Amino acid sequence: MLRSSAILSLAFFLPLPLMAEPLQEAGQKADQTASVPQEQATPAQEKPKQLLLISFDGAHDNALWTKSRDIARRANNAHFTYFLSCTTLIPRSASKGYQAPGKKAGRSNVGFAPTVEDVTTRLDNLWNAHLEGHEIGSHVCGHFDGKDWSKADWLSEFSTFRTTLANAWKANGVGDKEPQGWQDFAAHGVKGIRAPYLSAPDSLVEAEKAFGFTFDASLVTKGPALPQQDGSVTRFGLPLIPEGPQNRRIIGMDYNLFVRHSAGIDNPSRSQEFEERTYAAFKSAFEDQYNGERIPVQFGFHFVEMNAGAYWRAMERLVTDVCQRTDVACVSYSEAMDILAKRQSPPRS
Repeated sequence: MLRSSAILSLAFFLPLPLMAEPLQEAGQKADQTASVPQEQATPAQEKPKQLLLISFDGAHDNALWTKSRDIARRANNAHFTYFLSCTTLIPRSASKGYQAPGKKAGRSNVGFAPTVEDVTTRLDNLWNAHLEGHEIGSHVCGHFDGKDWSKADWLSEFSTFRTTLANAWKANGVGDKEPQGWQDFAAHGVKGIRAPYLSAPDSLVEAEKAFGFTFDASLVTKGPALPQQDGSVTRFGLPLIPEGPQNRRIIGMDYNLFVRHSAGIDNPSRSQEFEERTYAAFKSAFEDQYNGERIPVQFGFHFVEMNAGAYWRAMERLVTDVCQRTDVACVSYSEAMDILAKRQSPPRS
């Protein structure tokens, strides 16, 4: 896959074919496509709030941490979910301390943080986002495709993530700056995962249950769908949505749109066109549910502004519009789980 020259210029190098999910069209990844029961419609005056879930994979670039948090504040204090790759908390100088299942020590498909100072800034962003009500999820560590990993392999990577998060301040020489409550957050605050490449074998779900995760966001669904319950794990899926002049379906995620629009090569001259196409697709998918059954709508992004920021601008336009509505809640995955559970609970007598 060709790489974008704009992305290569990032201070924290993140190769496109490795940091994001492969292009998915309707009918692809059939084994990952969830078929779920639809929420019963209620009279218009009794409709539940429309839920919108915005998430980011990788969560490395500190400038985009700041930008996304600013967007959320302007969008009526929307809450986002950040799926963090733990190698972003490890400076290159300490890379040999990380070893993924079946890989050599010091290997990572998304690299490592360039400096200790970069890690420290990221930790500050991460903690403040947590305090602002955003959710921190796991994108595990080195962004490897775990389709052939065993349950033990996934558990090893989960443990590495948790240990890296817990020790991040001290390991980077800034233990005196560790906020009160960090250890509890590292042990109990990360409740869910999105697997790299949306690669979710049965062994992943087995490991999630054993590790105590409460949700997974690695599925792809045929459209907006209620999450599946698989034992103790609630499984969410990014929807296939109509997009473009022919309304061909595609995963509601920036990288997939980037590949469709410009073959994964930045084309700044058409950035506005790609923004308009993306916004139209996002808005249509949202309004269909807002005016219909009000099934939660999910869109995914990365901490890279592909096609000169077209997809982030479309996201910003969407959330600053719809999150202001009184009957819309722009929430994290854990918040969505709580809201949906209350809807399904029988009324007290």
